Amino acid sequence: MSPMYIVAIVLVALLFLCFVTVQQGTVAVITIFGKFQRILRPGLSFRIPLIEKIFRRISIQNRSIELKFQAITQDQANVNFSAMLLYAVFNQEAETIKNVAFKFMDERSLMQALVRSVEGSVRAFVATKKQAEILSLRGEIILHVKEQLDKVLEEWGYHLIDLQINDITFDEVIMRSMAQVVSSNNLKAAAENEGQALLITKTKAAEAEGNAIKIQAEAERQAAQLRGQGVALFREEVAHGMAKAAKEMEQAKLDASFILFSMWTDAIKHFAENGKGNTIFLDGSNDNMQRTMKELMSISQSSKIVQDNR
Repeated sequence: MSPMYIVAIVLVALLFLCFVTVQQGTVAVITIFGKFQRILRPGLSFRIPLIEKIFRRISIQNRSIELKFQAITQDQANVNFSAMLLYAVFNQEAETIKNVAFKFMDERSLMQALVRSVEGSVRAFVATKKQAEILSLRGEIILHVKEQLDKVLEEWGYHLIDLQINDITFDEVIMRSMAQVVSSNNLKAAAENEGQALLITKTKAAEAEGNAIKIQAEAERQAAQLRGQGVALFREEVAHGMAKAAKEMEQAKLDASFILFSMWTDAIKHFAENGKGNTIFLDGSNDNMQRTMKELMSISQSSKIVQDNR
């Protein structure tokens, strides 16, 4: 083969080696003789062949890892955590990418350091709290971890986007005791609610009974008042009628005892016709008849006086 062909082939190969393609979502770290030189961003880039080498391709996309670990509270209770960690490269500046590329030997070392840092921060916080407080401090735990890790991760070239504590559980013995406490509290609340409902029911029933008694008493009072008014009006009309009849008989120059005797016999007849009894007892002696007529005459005279006063 001609030397010219060999030179041409070498030049073409070197030309191809001059161009580098970087995928979207990644950056390439370029070194010269093992020393950091620059970074290549996504797209087609140029490099010096055989001198500039791609040391590492670094993803700038978000990453997530699942964490499961245990912590001990101040009162020596075991707490099991299940969490999700979301993080990414802090920015795409050359110095940041340099830290990401050279701070750790490999990706596994980074993951180990990151996981241990999160676990240590959570354990340090939980150790200052009691078991009964942990479930209500989920948000405080997340804030504490972020405050502790933000500065450290920035030195590594990363930042913590989010930390979600998905589950917090305790040992089986503690879970059973917590369930018993919740059950007893629910029973206590149910008993209190039932007692209050019974009290309200009895109170309302007593109020209703009292109102019914008041209404009945008021109705009886009004009925008695109306009955009294009716009796008084009846007596007044009777007196008025007797006075009128006596006056008419006086004008006709008749004995008033005649009409009184007629009214008395009409009354006896009314008793006999409308009474519910079977027997009417009357004193038919002359003395009793005279006494009855005198009483009727006195009633007639009283009625006349009332009529004259009107």
